[in-house]
Amino acid sequence: MGWHQGLLVSFDLETTGTDVERDRIVTAALIRLDADGREAVRDTWLLDPGVPVPEEAAAIHGMTTAHVRAHGQAAAEGVEQITTALAAALEAGFPLVVMNARYDLSLLDRECRRYGLPTLAERLGRQPAPVIDPLVLDKHVDRYRKGKRTLKALCGHYGVPLEAAHEAGADAVAAAGVARRIGERHPEVAGTAPAALHALQEQAAAEQAASFQRYLRRSGDPAAIVEAAWPLIPYQRSRERAGDLPARASSSRGGG
Repeated sequence: MGWHQGLLVSFDLETTGTDVERDRIVTAALIRLDADGREAVRDTWLLDPGVPVPEEAAAIHGMTTAHVRAHGQAAAEGVEQITTALAAALEAGFPLVVMNARYDLSLLDRECRRYGLPTLAERLGRQPAPVIDPLVLDKHVDRYRKGKRTLKALCGHYGVPLEAAHEAGADAVAAAGVARRIGERHPEVAGTAPAALHALQEQAAAEQAASFQRYLRRSGDPAAIVEAAWPLIPYQRSRERAGDLPARASSSRGGG
C-alpha cells in the first residue's frame, strides 16, 4: 500500500503577508485524515498576530484586524500550540502534507524565534520530515504543463473539491486530496516511501528554484533571489543574501 492510501496529516497557515521573515500567522489548521479521506481530527487556531492585518491579506482570508483582536488568542500561545501539535504528528511518523511547505514551515519557524520558543526542528532534533508538498510534486511529475499552480488551480486539475479557499482547514483538506491524486496518477511517486519521497522533493525543489531563477534573469529581474532550500528556509539566509528584499519562498505563494 502506498503512502497515498494511508493516514495523512495536513497543515495550512493563513497569514498577514508573503514574507517569511516579517509576516505573522493569523489562522492555522492541522487536519488528520483517514485512509478514505475522512477527517479524524481537526485542530484549528485563530491568532491575534500583534500587528494590524493588512487589508489586502484580510480580503483574501477574511480575518480583519478588528476580528483577530476580538477573537484571537495571544500569538505566542498559539504558536506554541501549533508547533507542539506539528511535532507530535511528525514524531508519530505521519506524513505531513503542506502546500508550498517552504513558506508555511519557514514562517512558523520565524514565529517561534520571534517569541523565544523552540522551533519545530529543535523539538524534533532534526529537520521536519517526512513532508509531502503537492506544489513541488506537481511540478516534478508534470514539469511542462502551462498555467497556474495555486492550490485552487491544482484542485481543478486533479478534480479535488475546495470548499472554501483560503480558510486554513479547507485548504489543508484540499492539499491532502491533491497529494493523494498525484499518488494515484503517478505510481512511481506512490511507490516511493515517505522518507525517500522527502529526499526526492528536496532535490526537485532545488531544481525548480534554479529554473525559476533563470526565468527571472531572462525576464529582466536579475537581482531577484529564489530560495532553493526545502521544506525550511535557513534562518536569515535570505536576509544575508538579499539585503532588505522580501524572501521569495517560491515562484508562487501556492495558496488557493
